[in-house]
Amino acid sequence: MKIKAPVITIDGPSGSGKGTVAGLLAKKLGWCLLDSGALYRLLAFAARNH
Repeated sequence: MKIKAPVITIDGPSGSGKGTVAGLLAKKLGWCLLDSGALYRLLAFAARNH
């Protein structure tokens, strides 16, 4: 049996409050938050310093 996990994505321009809204929503729902922007920045940092 395959388990389906709910996913919510939030999109918008820089500085529009995406992270704030995502954090508040995750807290209210008791969910984990995946900050994809932080992952991209980490990947760029690693690639640049390799």
